[in-house]
Amino acid sequence: MTHALPRTDRLADRIAAAPAAHRRAIARWLLLCCGMIFAMVVIGGITRLTESGLSIAEWQPFKGALPPLNEAEWQRLFDLYRQIPEYQEINRGMSLAAFKEIFWWEWIHRLWGRLIGLVFLLPLLWFLVRRRVPAGLTPYLVVAFLLGGAQGALGWFMVASGLAERIDVSQYRLVAHLLLAFAIYIYLFWLALLCIGPPRGRVDPANRRHLHWFALLLSITVAMGAFTAGLNGGFVYNDFPLMGGALLPGDALALEPLWTNLFENPVAAQFAHRWLAIATVIVVLALWIAGPHAKDRITRGRPLDLLAIMALLQAALGIATLLSVVALPLAVLHQAGALLLLTALTWALYEARA
Repeated sequence: MTHALPRTDRLADRIAAAPAAHRRAIARWLLLCCGMIFAMVVIGGITRLTESGLSIAEWQPFKGALPPLNEAEWQRLFDLYRQIPEYQEINRGMSLAAFKEIFWWEWIHRLWGRLIGLVFLLPLLWFLVRRRVPAGLTPYLVVAFLLGGAQGALGWFMVASGLAERIDVSQYRLVAHLLLAFAIYIYLFWLALLCIGPPRGRVDPANRRHLHWFALLLSITVAMGAFTAGLNGGFVYNDFPLMGGALLPGDALALEPLWTNLFENPVAAQFAHRWLAIATVIVVLALWIAGPHAKDRITRGRPLDLLAIMALLQAALGIATLLSVVALPLAVLHQAGALLLLTALTWALYEARA
């Protein structure tokens, strides 16, 4: 994700020429949007872990912003839910009161997405009318808005996969939905950094190539974590470092062709995710310990310090989540930790541009 950030050297120069007050206002607005996306990732994690994501079996972008206002509307939505495979095969006999409990998380998830759209669009229009947007930045902001719209459509595309023949959503669509959320967050954070000011050289440019390779490795690790979540892979082999007493369990390669195990076998997905995670920790610690100017880390390496700390913390959260058999608080923290780790990486990449 972060390794695909656009080259924005010319854009940075044009933004730097804008009045400082305008740049600060844009940066604060973009960081607010990043904070809302971060909260959206947390809410989405809770929605998935409470199995609430299929509770609203229709898509109404405008009318759906209002919750059910009477018992007749509650009953209509419940009747729609009772027609899908998840209810028929897992939740048959669920009461209306129990349905309401799972409904609210999905409704909050969708409402928060709508609020993000408004918080992005309305200030953008105001900034444009007042001519506060730095030169050259407008196309990037329009792209961000279009990506947000695509994310909403992709979210419904994901939900729709669980309404007909499956008892849950497609893991492929879930991965796409989560990774696009992460990509939008990183994209806005990068634009915010450009508006805050030029890099201060706290990461030596000689580390840039190493950081790019780490970004690629981390992106793959996050993607495999999303596949593990989509396949409920965290509920199998809840021990560490071995899996059922073996390095590679025999059922990790149960599917044919073999490559499909990574994306359709929860055991293989978890195996890949846990060892990719260990590799990411090793790589970032190697950079932190042996990178150029390591002795000057206190003054030049604060982003690298944060990156190393977050990598270790994220690994610990992943192990704790696994051993707890996916306790909800730990699982949500682990998903949020992935985004914080990507935030630290994005900051480090930005500082390496100096």
